[in-house]
Amino acid sequence: MDSSLVKHFANIQDPRMTNKCDHKLIDILVITVCATICRCDESWESIEDFAEVRFEWLKKFLELPNGIPSHDTIRRLFLLLDPVEFQNCFYEWASSFRKKITGETIAFDGKTSRGSRDNQLGKNAIHTVSAWANENKLVLGQIKVDEKSNEITAIPKLLDLLDVSGCTVTIDAMGTQKNIAAKIIEREADYVLGLKENQKNLYDDVKTYINE
Repeated sequence: MDSSLVKHFANIQDPRMTNKCDHKLIDILVITVCATICRCDESWESIEDFAEVRFEWLKKFLELPNGIPSHDTIRRLFLLLDPVEFQNCFYEWASSFRKKITGETIAFDGKTSRGSRDNQLGKNAIHTVSAWANENKLVLGQIKVDEKSNEITAIPKLLDLLDVSGCTVTIDAMGTQKNIAAKIIEREADYVLGLKENQKNLYDDVKTYINE
């Protein structure tokens, strides 16, 4: 995993003034990803603590010329970093662990993060759509739903990021939309979509066909 992480994140553009930096970009990125995987992501301080405890292990594949970066250094970097670029590299890295299985079921599902609503600041709870590869037992990727949007617009964006060719995509009734079905076909996959009475004409046609 270590060399794979370094390889996939090596091309991210450094947003800092590199001549004034004590720590390498790749070191901070890998430390943060490893800490997050180990659930040491409650705070920037917890990421620093993770790295301090595992310093000898990290030195096996990172240079760390000036030791472990402080939590403030890590925080400042991620405030400057291009989130889309980081997200794409992360997806590529996660996909490298996936064994391509023809006909694999990939379930798209929306989730709301508990405790993410901030009434004081007037922010809604964070809602994401994720893609779960059933046979691989792996989340291939996820995307945040814009506050003024919904899953219907987020699902096509996530489909564009993933290789679902030859697979079967499943989505609940929220995703039963013509544009989503067309996008899945465009990505060379099959689909199984939930059907409820909110799609009245299609629902009635299917019900009539089954009862004949």
